[in-house]
Amino acid sequence: MKKNLTVWNLFSVVILAAFALFIMYPIFLILYRSVIHGDTGALTLQNFAHFFAKKFYWGTMVNSLKVTVVSTILSAALGLPLAYLMRSVKIKGSSFLNILIVISYLSPPFIGAYAWIQMLGRQGVITQFLNDTFGLHYGGVYGFAGIVLVFTLQSFPLVYIYVSGALKNLDNSLNEAAESLGCSRMGRIWKIIVPLVMPTLLASSMLVFMRVFADFGTPMLIGEGYKTLPVLIYNQFMGEVSGDDGFAAAICCIVIGLTIVMFFVQRFLAGRNTYAMTALKPMAAESLGGLRNILAHLAVYMVVGLAILPQFVVVYTSFLATNGGQVFTGGFALQSYDATLFAKDNDVIWHTYFLGLCAIAAVLVLGVLIAYLSVRKRNTLNSILDVMTMFPFIIPGSVLGIAFVFAFNKSPIILTGTALIMIISFAVRRMPYTVRSSTAILGNISPSIEEAAISLGASDMTTFRKITVPMMMPGVLSGAIMSWVTIISELSSSIILYTNSTQTLTVSIYTEVIRGNYGNASAYATILTVTSILSLLLFYKVTGRRDVSV
Repeated sequence: MKKNLTVWNLFSVVILAAFALFIMYPIFLILYRSVIHGDTGALTLQNFAHFFAKKFYWGTMVNSLKVTVVSTILSAALGLPLAYLMRSVKIKGSSFLNILIVISYLSPPFIGAYAWIQMLGRQGVITQFLNDTFGLHYGGVYGFAGIVLVFTLQSFPLVYIYVSGALKNLDNSLNEAAESLGCSRMGRIWKIIVPLVMPTLLASSMLVFMRVFADFGTPMLIGEGYKTLPVLIYNQFMGEVSGDDGFAAAICCIVIGLTIVMFFVQRFLAGRNTYAMTALKPMAAESLGGLRNILAHLAVYMVVGLAILPQFVVVYTSFLATNGGQVFTGGFALQSYDATLFAKDNDVIWHTYFLGLCAIAAVLVLGVLIAYLSVRKRNTLNSILDVMTMFPFIIPGSVLGIAFVFAFNKSPIILTGTALIMIISFAVRRMPYTVRSSTAILGNISPSIEEAAISLGASDMTTFRKITVPMMMPGVLSGAIMSWVTIISELSSSIILYTNSTQTLTVSIYTEVIRGNYGNASAYATILTVTSILSLLLFYKVTGRRDVSV
C-alpha cells in the first residue's frame, strides 16, 4: 500500500478528480438534460425528435457541415501547394512571408469576418467601388460564400504550418530517384510528395474542421440568414425564458457526437496512411527562372496578401476619424483609442490579460505534470488522464460554456458569473497545446539523465524539479505561448460565461461590431493583433526558431 501511495499517484488522482469535475461532470449534465423531460423528469427523446422534425433546426446542421467541409477542402487546397512552393522554391522575402502567414492564423476568425464586411459588405469600400464603376448591384459578401471565404483564408495557414514541417522531414532523394526514372514534376508531387505528407495533411485538416465547425463569431457576423449549429446553440440557450433547457442540451449532444465521429474518422484515415521518414537529404529550395519564377512568386504573394489583408484593414480603420464610433468621416484620429484603450471605465484589456495569465499559470503547472505522468509514470490511471486532457479539444467552446453553466449555476458549487469559471474554461480548453508540446520534448529526453541524478542521491521529486523541468522548458513554454494566443482569442465559451466584470477583448470586439461601433471594434482588434504578434516574437525568442512548423 505504501508503494502505491506515492506522490506521483497522488498527483494523478487529484488531477483526474479535477478533470472529472470540470470536464466529465459538465458533459454528463448535458447528456442527462437532453434526455430528461423538463416538467415531469421522465426519460424522453422528445428534444432530439423536435430537432430532426423541423427543417429550420436540422438545416443548421447541414449548413454547418457544408461550410466546414468546403472550408476544410479549400484550406487544404491552399495550404499544401503554398507549403510546397515555400519549401522547394526560393521565394524572395520568405521569412517575412512566413511571419505574415502565422499572424493571419493567430487572429480570431470573426475579426476576419468583420474586416471583410468593411471591404465587401453592403457599404464596403470594394463593394461601392464595383457598384459605382461597373454599374453592378452587388449586395455584399454575406451568407455561405462570406463564411467560407473568411474560414478558408484564416484556416489554410494551419495546414501550411503542419505540411511545411512534414516537408522539412522529407528525404529529397525520393524525388531525385523518381526524376531519374522519367517522372515529371507534377507526377512527383502527386505520386511522392502528397502520399508522404498525407497523414500530416489529414491531421491538419482535422484541426481546421474542428475549428471551423465550432466557430460561433464568423457565421454570427457575416452569415446573416445562413445559420449554423453554434449560432443555433447560442440563440436557443441565451433565448431560453421558460426554463426548459433540454432542447439546447440536445443540440449540444448532436454537436459532440458529430465532432467525435469526425475525430475517429480522421484517426482511422491517418492510421492507414502512415509513413516514417528520415531526412538524410532534406528538400532544398531551388531558384527558378523565367515565367515559372514569376508565377510562383505571384501565387505566394497573392495568397499571403489575401490572408493578411484583414489585419491591415483592422489596423488602418482603427486610426480613422469617426462620428460617435459608428461612421468613418474621413481623415485620421485617435478617437477609437480614446474610447477603448484610454477609457477610464474600460477594464476589458486588463480582464483579458489577467484571466489569460491565470489560465496559463494553471496550464503550465498541470501541463508539465500530465506530460510527465503520461511519459515517465505510465499506468492505467495516467493513460486515462492523458486521453481526458484531449477531450475538450474536440468539444466546441459554446458547448463547454453551456455545460459549465449547467454544472456550476447552483449549489453545491456556484461559479457562474465569477472570474474563476472563465479561468477554468480557458485552461481546460487550451491545455492540450501545452500537454502535447511537453510530451513531445519529454520523449526526446533520455531517462538515463534522471537515473544518473537519482543514483547520485537525489530524490525522485528533486530530480523532476531540478533536472527534468528545466530540460522541458523550451517545449513547455512554446506550447504555453500558443495556448496563450488561443486563450486571448477565445470567443465561443466567453460569450456565454462572461459578465461585465469579466468581459474580454474578444467579447468587446464582437459586441461593438453588433452595435455598429466599428471604430471601437477596430481599436480593440488592433490591441489583440499586437498582443498576438508580440507573443509570436516571444515564441521565436524562446525556441530559437524562425517558424512554427510542426
